[in-house]
Amino acid sequence: MDDLSIEKQKELLANIALHRDKSSFAVIFSYFSPKIRIYGLKYLKQEAVAMELVQETMMKVWRKAHMFDGSKGAASTWIYTIMRNLCFDMLRKQQSSREDNYSDDLWPIFEERLASQTDEQANATLSDELMIYIETLPDAQQIVVKEIYLNQRSHQDVADQLGVPVGTIKSRLRLGLQKLRGQLENSDD
Repeated sequence: MDDLSIEKQKELLANIALHRDKSSFAVIFSYFSPKIRIYGLKYLKQEAVAMELVQETMMKVWRKAHMFDGSKGAASTWIYTIMRNLCFDMLRKQQSSREDNYSDDLWPIFEERLASQTDEQANATLSDELMIYIETLPDAQQIVVKEIYLNQRSHQDVADQLGVPVGTIKSRLRLGLQKLRGQLENSDD
């Protein structure tokens, strides 16, 4: 199916909304899924995640077809808006996951160093060594790392305390953890 007219797209969405017409949905799915997959590959960089974007988008089209208003715009615009919003959500989730992984990557380096010590010795060494490295960070990153990891405060609490957006806190944390990891890896050499 190479082309699907604007009017035909509207008609198919109306059939889905009013009659839960599976054959109309199959046509919409066949037409839009390759386009959504290509968009997903471009921005999400992984086939499996791009296919998840296709599934999530088309599932939402099926469930919310009754919300489409043909007088306000084309069906393709409505579907692509759903796709873009889902893609942004997926990218945010990926970014958040990456930020969590930065801190997870630090602990194996410490564990390797402390393997020969008792738990009590290891905890003391870890705390001392970690503080030395944290104090080499720029002030803004140092405060964020200490508040989140040592004082166990939330990103939002730290953002409120410092009067900056949560995104700024996350950026400072990510940069601080990257620097800490680099310092730890270099000190092993």
